Amino acid sequence: MATQPASSASSPARAVWFPRWAEVLAQEDLAIETRERYRVALLQYLRFCKESRQRATVASARQFMQEQEAARRLDAAGLAEGKAALNWFFRAAKQQIRSATTQVAPPPAEGELAMTGLPTLGAADLGRTDWERRLIRELRGRHYRWRTEETYRGWAWRFVRWLGGRGLTLEQAAETEVREFLSELATRQRASASGQKQALNALVFFLRDALGRTLGAFGEFQRARRVTRVPVVLTREECRRLFAALEGVPRLMAELMYGSGLRLTELLGLRIKDVDLERGQLVVRAGKGDQDRVTVLPESLTERLRAHRDRLRGLHTEDRAANAPGVWLPEGLERKYPKAGESWEWQWFFPSRQLMKDPRSGLRRRHHVLDATFQQTIRQAARKAKLDKRVTPHVLRHSFATHLLESGTDIRTVQDLLGHKDVSTTQIYTHVMQKPGLGVKSPLDG
Repeated sequence: MATQPASSASSPARAVWFPRWAEVLAQEDLAIETRERYRVALLQYLRFCKESRQRATVASARQFMQEQEAARRLDAAGLAEGKAALNWFFRAAKQQIRSATTQVAPPPAEGELAMTGLPTLGAADLGRTDWERRLIRELRGRHYRWRTEETYRGWAWRFVRWLGGRGLTLEQAAETEVREFLSELATRQRASASGQKQALNALVFFLRDALGRTLGAFGEFQRARRVTRVPVVLTREECRRLFAALEGVPRLMAELMYGSGLRLTELLGLRIKDVDLERGQLVVRAGKGDQDRVTVLPESLTERLRAHRDRLRGLHTEDRAANAPGVWLPEGLERKYPKAGESWEWQWFFPSRQLMKDPRSGLRRRHHVLDATFQQTIRQAARKAKLDKRVTPHVLRHSFATHLLESGTDIRTVQDLLGHKDVSTTQIYTHVMQKPGLGVKSPLDG
């Protein structure tokens, strides 16, 4: 390495656990081309670690760069940039570990799975600066979801760093600075329209609601170009081939996700009480926008879901006999009902095979199947089924909506089942239907 990474200078063998590196990199004040080259170099390094069964350490990083140089895959400039990317990775990992705003879990011990996707314990994370503490108080006072809090805080920090790069302080920020920041997102950083809108909402909340600033009209700023993307959809036959490449619980999860139109987080977050086999309904709790909804439960899965639930009773009995801590509950509920996490109805419907260490409390408890595990399982099944499309778990939700519309289901019903706030979001699936429109035939077939 050209420069010893700050995080592990005294211990080249010390492993770094930095699952949010891509998110942190996206917020760095770097040129777009530099960020992309860093991202590619780090993906190659992490793939090297996976294939060679090594952890992310300074020693493995040196070995990776030596192999790159020996194979002559990169020129001198490419090698220098690769080293810079790795130095950034270890340096940023150290900052994240020490930061009070992000609770990064330590490297998983041997035989222990790492936990991802869990909210940081809010009581231990009150911000580093006065303005961030004010932002947190306002967000939590209005009961914003944790993911929204993370997003708004991320944009606030990004805006403050942008001001500092121009010799300005937060006290000097007004409509003009917000307008210039948003315009730069669209022009220099090539942000999407949704990303730019998210930044606008976050900064208005930050300056007006948290800091009490009086904001006038922002005027015209450079809008990011809105692009409509067509979702990837599998045919019914491709769905059958995908399911045939799976077995056991992963197959049941995939079929339920497709059969009920669930998002991945909604599937993984199901509790025993949410799967009502007697009424043939599935209740999604705190879905996108913190909204509950009821969706269809496939009749063909009823018996397999019941058998799966019966097996979970034995697992729950074992956990109680071992005095294992109860499953994770939202902070407010856990304070009100401390023992609720031990009760049967609150157990995960798709639990992990083994107990895992909770990075917030240090407790070893039962968690649900990890998102990365299920995503990898679906990708492997798609390769095994020899599908010619890029298949992710969310493709199953796209296929659910499209197949319902193709079978004649009313678009408003599909909207309710998917939990879309606006029907225009659901209408995107009309563009990928096998027979769009009212049975329109191609002129070539006429």
